Amino acid sequence: MVQVPPRAQRDAGAVRDGAPAAGPALAGVWLVIGGSLSVLLGVTGIAEDSLFHLAGGYAYRFDLTAWGWINLVIGVAVGIAGVGVLAGAPWARTAGLLTAAASLISQFMFIPYYPWWSISVMTLDLLAIWTLGRFDPVRR
Repeated sequence: MVQVPPRAQRDAGAVRDGAPAAGPALAGVWLVIGGSLSVLLGVTGIAEDSLFHLAGGYAYRFDLTAWGWINLVIGVAVGIAGVGVLAGAPWARTAGLLTAAASLISQFMFIPYYPWWSISVMTLDLLAIWTLGRFDPVRR
């Protein structure tokens, strides 16, 4: 069996010279893209575009304008967290995890209005949560 030197184990996933490792950088990109898509969804909902229509009853039915504001606010927060992750800010990992989780929940509740869009953003949120959850920023 091949042994991995202790230094190589310790350096795996570490942040070097203030730059984020590849995993967190990818998570930051996913957060920025997901946040941008949520902002676009929110603006469309606020404008009460005819793009959205609800077929049948739904337990989480809000006014479309309310959903627009919810998605807009969460999208801006996710985008800011993504930029923070890309910049290597110490607060950004936690903020990215929390905002991606909030976005995941809100997109799940928005599925009946526009399923493909919601599922796409949910996928980006899940990828970001998984990546940020695996990365240990303290390890050097």
